[in-house]
Amino acid sequence: MRRTIDHAAMAVTGYVEPWTGDAARQRLVSCSSRSPVEAVRIRALDRDDLPELDWPVKRLQEVKHCSFSQGSWLSIEAPAAVTALSFELLLTRNSGRRVLLDTGSFALLIEDNDRLIYQAPGVETQIGTLPTNQWLKVEFAAGTLAITALHRFSPFTLSCELAAQTPQRLIFCSDSGEALPTLNCRLANIAVTTESDRANWTFPTLFTAEPLPAGDLQLTLHNNPTFCVRSARWDGSSLDPRLTPSHYDAIHFHDTDMAGLEWSANFAIDIPADARSGVYAVELVTAGGEIERLPFFVSAQQAQSRLLFVAPTATYLAYADEFLPPHLYEWIGTDRGHAFARANNLRSLYDYHSDASGVSLASTRRPKATLRDDYVYPLCGAPHLLPVDLHFLRFAARNGIAFDLTTDHDLHRDGAGLLARYKGVVTGSHPEYLSVAMEEAYRTYVAGGGRLAYMGGNGFAAAVAFKDNLMELRRGPTQPGRTWDGPLAEMPLALTNEPGGYLRDRGRGEFSLTGVGIALMGFSKALPFTRAPASHDEAFAWLFDGVIGENFGDTGMVLGGAAGYEVDNTNWLLGTPDGIVVLATASGFSEDYVDDPGRWYEGGSPEREARRLAEMTYLPHPSGGAVFSASSVCFLGALPGPDDQNDVGRITTNLLLHFAS
Repeated sequence: MRRTIDHAAMAVTGYVEPWTGDAARQRLVSCSSRSPVEAVRIRALDRDDLPELDWPVKRLQEVKHCSFSQGSWLSIEAPAAVTALSFELLLTRNSGRRVLLDTGSFALLIEDNDRLIYQAPGVETQIGTLPTNQWLKVEFAAGTLAITALHRFSPFTLSCELAAQTPQRLIFCSDSGEALPTLNCRLANIAVTTESDRANWTFPTLFTAEPLPAGDLQLTLHNNPTFCVRSARWDGSSLDPRLTPSHYDAIHFHDTDMAGLEWSANFAIDIPADARSGVYAVELVTAGGEIERLPFFVSAQQAQSRLLFVAPTATYLAYADEFLPPHLYEWIGTDRGHAFARANNLRSLYDYHSDASGVSLASTRRPKATLRDDYVYPLCGAPHLLPVDLHFLRFAARNGIAFDLTTDHDLHRDGAGLLARYKGVVTGSHPEYLSVAMEEAYRTYVAGGGRLAYMGGNGFAAAVAFKDNLMELRRGPTQPGRTWDGPLAEMPLALTNEPGGYLRDRGRGEFSLTGVGIALMGFSKALPFTRAPASHDEAFAWLFDGVIGENFGDTGMVLGGAAGYEVDNTNWLLGTPDGIVVLATASGFSEDYVDDPGRWYEGGSPEREARRLAEMTYLPHPSGGAVFSASSVCFLGALPGPDDQNDVGRITTNLLLHFAS
């Protein structure tokens, strides 16, 4: 379906490509606006007062009010008339009128979820009612349409004669003009016979956006449907598409699927070769005075500092354009980015499609309306993700602590060699998602004597995969919570076919890497930390130098304290190594802080209640490396602002200077 951007919540929006990379790569800015863009500026987001930079900006063409295609579908081009067609179909949930097949000469429609309609010039007839969530075989030849169930335990048959011409172009799940919402369904095993050829498509388990030729015919997929889902051949005997690819040879089409956009570039940014690595933004000012900033990242090409900050772009992308359906959430506040997402029917990897299946693909080549330096997360009424990490980077800059910057995307590509250049590596407030390649890079770095400062909470937890502008996340029943839960059989990632879900379930992940993992999540008041006895050991005098008293972090920009939102603690059953040192704890969280449902406690409810706490830790490695864990998403938000200092600031400064030494 073609949609025109709804600018009611945001007058101008767009994206920067490439989103991350070194200074040698020119950036192109593609925009949509309801009014002319009169000024374009480049700002450094990771410095106080967002200084404007004099980088060259070329205007390539005027900004227009753009549209985009939403909903996945496929088309088949045949050089000769089609005489027979068959395919496997599983309908999910569809409101209103949708197109199953458009041939140009006739169409098959699905109306109100299950009614099958035949449509031709001057003719519209209801053929019958189809079952949903059941695999069907659809066959059309010599004017006869036959539909049968593929499984004996759910019998179904339908047959009728259709007066239809032989087409040369077949469109599945959409009308040719993209006027209607696309069809939510699964398709598999498409076979086409023409006057001169016969072609059959068995879909691969690995995602592809490339056309799929078969003989003289070509099948093209539009708007990134979901690969590697269960087909009619799945029988529960295997959960791995690499072992039984025929069980996963279906594709799921959704009316909210979106590929990366192909808007024309409006501006080009030539980044100076000597530009500092960091977080920047293209600031757009419309004729009406509206201002929006589009963040992008400049990564270090060579080591200029002893410390490296890894911007958690995988987590940023997972949250981008979160829909937050009002009927599911009791809102504390609002943000224009979420209003924009709802108005344009956008989805994040925390959302589900209109048929209740989970959204698994995100793209850097789209507006990321909730990824802004002034963003406020409605569920907690406070900054989240990028603005909190910027608060940390500004704190470091004003205190003379030098950083190079890279991103998750760069680390995935470059691996452990990127980290090895630095004495210390530092994360942001919520590095939740990472690829196996990234996790292996962190492990290799620490095992080689590197020092990792994990400055957030609920980090290094779930696997993602990257390909070009895409990132994929698969959730499953091992990850229950407020997001969508997919079936265990569909956790493998379509971009790589490796398992998705929690890395801890694969002998990797947060507990064995850092020693801690998520224990509690809540959106109400954060708490201060209290020093543990081990923190007074002479071995940690350097970390608590200048800290007065036993408590620290009783204020902060995120929920008013240092320990909150999502907090971590140790758990030896899940992989916490021996030798970890607990430096501080926070306890007494209110009842709205919920336990991690993925944890089991041998001691039952009493032990679960006793473990309702955050634990700041230090994990030494035999190599001489170490991992410090702040164990709270709120921690960096408790850093002081300009012209101020507090104990969280002192601990953070001590840590960074020590890791840089």
